[in-house]
Amino acid sequence: MHPDQFNELARNRRSVFPKQFVPGKQVPKEIIEQILINATWAPNHGQTEPWQFSVFSGGGLKTFATFQSELYKQSSGENFLQGQYQKLQETPLLASHIISLGMKRTTTKRIPEIEDIEAVACAAQNIYLSVSAYGLGGYWTSGGITYLESAKEFFGLEEQDKLLGFFYIGYVDVPSPSAKRKSLDEKVIWVNG
Repeated sequence: MHPDQFNELARNRRSVFPKQFVPGKQVPKEIIEQILINATWAPNHGQTEPWQFSVFSGGGLKTFATFQSELYKQSSGENFLQGQYQKLQETPLLASHIISLGMKRTTTKRIPEIEDIEAVACAAQNIYLSVSAYGLGGYWTSGGITYLESAKEFFGLEEQDKLLGFFYIGYVDVPSPSAKRKSLDEKVIWVNG
């Protein structure tokens, strides 16, 4: 790969939200598998590979939608909002696939928890770049039930693990607009001696 190709990929990656997907168009399983393989090549301290993915497609999208909307309903108490409940039921059905992003806590090595979290975030970035390379749309959300302890078991996670969100994938119907970034001068300190 020429550096210019990677620069273009990294700089043109965009979040594409489920309402921007082509309704009902399925991404082939083989492409999703390649995206997941790319995710597992993310850097991780001690080669612990702390990620745990669950992939929902087809009827699994409805299973996911039902689980998250009902858990939201049970756990929200007086903060329950019917609109949020409906959104949690309907939005997953707009995607081709949804991947849960779990962090399985490293217990065999003395690695700080934050480094396992960072490794899963790197895996999510590999997913983002892969989705873009395949000409698909993707969106990492940490909303809804992401941080509820009671959600973990459904995604194969245990008490010491963390659920870091969900990655929605679909074909792009409505592209996201171009984005801007601040200049390097505003974010970088050069130390030259």
